[in-house]
Amino acid sequence: MKKKIAVLPGDGVGPEVMEQTLKVLDAISERYDHQFNYVFADIGAVAIENHGQPLPPSTLDKCLEADGILLGATGNPYFDHRPELDMRPEQGLLQLRQNLELHASLRPVVSYPGLYHLSPLKVERLKNIDILIVRELSGGIYYGPQGKTEAGAYDTCQYNEYQIERVARIAFEQAQQRRKKLTLVDKSNVLATSKLWRSLVQKMGKSYPDVQLDFQYIDNAAMQIMQWPQQFDVILTTNLFGDMLSDEASVLAGSMGLIPSASYGAQTALFEPIHGSFPQATGEDVANPMGAILSSSLMLDHFGMPKEAKIIRYIVTHLLDKGIGTPDLQMETSFSCSQLGDMIAYLIAEEEVINLSSFELHEKVSTII
Repeated sequence: MKKKIAVLPGDGVGPEVMEQTLKVLDAISERYDHQFNYVFADIGAVAIENHGQPLPPSTLDKCLEADGILLGATGNPYFDHRPELDMRPEQGLLQLRQNLELHASLRPVVSYPGLYHLSPLKVERLKNIDILIVRELSGGIYYGPQGKTEAGAYDTCQYNEYQIERVARIAFEQAQQRRKKLTLVDKSNVLATSKLWRSLVQKMGKSYPDVQLDFQYIDNAAMQIMQWPQQFDVILTTNLFGDMLSDEASVLAGSMGLIPSASYGAQTALFEPIHGSFPQATGEDVANPMGAILSSSLMLDHFGMPKEAKIIRYIVTHLLDKGIGTPDLQMETSFSCSQLGDMIAYLIAEEEVINLSSFELHEKVSTII
């Protein structure tokens, strides 16, 4: 199978984790006889530097022509404390989502027994966590009118019925394929937009009688995710709340560097780790590439390659179970970003890796790192 992939390494550690992701995809293409054609483009701070804007037209064109898009990270500390600047790296990602009409972001969060030590939560609260956060991506406060007044500033949260219904439909369908439970997280006791969300989702729930539907306010949900995360299956929420909850939920996985995401639109889809650009680690070869690599597995699912996607997730999970990871995971055996990418690609390329039940870090694997 042939697929064209737009590759947007971005800023900070983005290029480093992207390099490892492409190693893994090359191993997949070799093993399963696929052809992945990569088209590279700038976004974020590097795009401002090279093109004078965070999302150049050439980048957008390449994304529109691609079957899927891989993004590393956007962000640069130079812009963080300069509110007077008109351009910010993150605007490139927001503009990309808007132009591609990406309206739903799916962020899976699972717990790994080998990483319980990284979480501040008790072990019994971390067992058997498997949550899918479905975040609306095209509306809300990030895209509403904003500005300054003589005495202050304002941001406007806006949603229409179409925006809500299309992402809610995805959430219901995902719940049907999982444990058949959907939780809408809103603030309908205060916000008019949340009242609309709750009303529409309640009506839609009648068309999905096999899905248990419940509701939580955002402040309570944030607490419940830490106190009793096993109760959640699929969480549906707004752009702003989804941004916050998915970062909070990374504590359950042990590291934000492990969490992938997929953003879907009418024509194409974008795949990226939820972590930021981590500028302090740029060029140090210590970033965790697993979130980016797992994001590529979501892309393979999107391409109709479930076997290929599964082998990536299987290997990542098995390495974590064996105490193997990057320095941020504080595991028994720690490797650099590039070494871990080499290892995962090697294990994919080897036929015997189909059965990893007796996997050990044997001499052949050691030589590649």
